[in-house]
Amino acid sequence: MRIIAGTLKRRRLVTPGFEGLRPTSDKLRETLFNVIATRVPGANVLDGFAGTGALGIESISRGAAHVTFVDDDRRAVALIGENVRRCGVGDRCVIIRGRLIEVSRRLAMAPFDLILLDPPYTERDLAAVLEGAAAVLTRDGLVVLEHDRRRDTPASTSNLLRTRSLISGASVLAFYERGPQRGAGAPERVRDDGE
Repeated sequence: MRIIAGTLKRRRLVTPGFEGLRPTSDKLRETLFNVIATRVPGANVLDGFAGTGALGIESISRGAAHVTFVDDDRRAVALIGENVRRCGVGDRCVIIRGRLIEVSRRLAMAPFDLILLDPPYTERDLAAVLEGAAAVLTRDGLVVLEHDRRRDTPASTSNLLRTRSLISGASVLAFYERGPQRGAGAPERVRDDGE
């Protein structure tokens, strides 16, 4: 696993040596950052369900001002810490151990421009996850939720509207914003050499 672009390009990250963590593939990360490229520079980013920290570190590499990593697995928190140290970006981030929904209540005073969510594909209540993210999202912010292709996600919550979905292999990236819905139609297909 490596950083794809930016100041940390080609930097290798430590991968998990334990079960239960499913890092976002380099291919899907590249697709994601191609879509959100203009939103990253200068952004305050929340990497929820951070796992290895790859999404947040990629954000820093591409110019994000600050990243808050949140994960409730102590092994993942240690792994994120190791990857942050390897990349030398400890001054531009904070790592919090806890469940995102609970932690988001404490982060309400620190709104985020960009929230990247990669919960376990077995996460039961994605609507609650999105509501927690909405509580700490800036007015013009963006939430991106990665989920299993076989699973539907809410077209809207009380605070967010799905504006776009991209299918890549077995995964989907769902994009959520505040404000009037601009078309949450059929998901787009992204070419994935793994299909």
